[in-house]
Amino acid sequence: MEKIKGYLYGQVDQSPVSLTDLDLLKKTVLFSSADEKHLKLAGEVLKDQTNDILDLWYGFVGSHEHLVHYFGQHGKPDMAYLAAVRLRFGQWIMDLCNKPYDQDWLNYQHEIALRHHRTKKNQTDQANAVPIIHYRYMIAFIFPITATIKGFLAKKGHDAETVENMYAAWFKAVTLTVILWTYPYINKNEF
Repeated sequence: MEKIKGYLYGQVDQSPVSLTDLDLLKKTVLFSSADEKHLKLAGEVLKDQTNDILDLWYGFVGSHEHLVHYFGQHGKPDMAYLAAVRLRFGQWIMDLCNKPYDQDWLNYQHEIALRHHRTKKNQTDQANAVPIIHYRYMIAFIFPITATIKGFLAKKGHDAETVENMYAAWFKAVTLTVILWTYPYINKNEF
């Protein structure tokens, strides 16, 4: 596997969110062992489509000035930053589908959270970009990242029910992930 700059899975500090809290969040979004199975299948389906998915998502971001704003300064995107994030975003797709949601996974979600927040934004890539991705866009991105995946899940000939199950598992996993990514934005004892 190609080394991805800044991809430090298993090498980051411990998340302040406990595994017990993660289990309760999983219950709240109705995430089950069946979803784990369907996410693994989704990972198989998506692994050779990652670049196409990222092209779609980057096209979406690139077509909205208010979103490109987060990848640069004064309306000019930092192209090296966009490229580095793209590689990690592609790896995130595979991790979301294939990694066990254990302490390492939870820790890495917190690292990603910090990299969206002013705590660590831009540090990994020494990017020339605004210092925070605002909370509202963290939540708002749940829909486009979910809605756009269904067509990709349907491209490998699985029946409609299996595609729906993969899609539901993806939606739950993205929601769970984004919840974890919002931790730094919430006041102490309010998460």
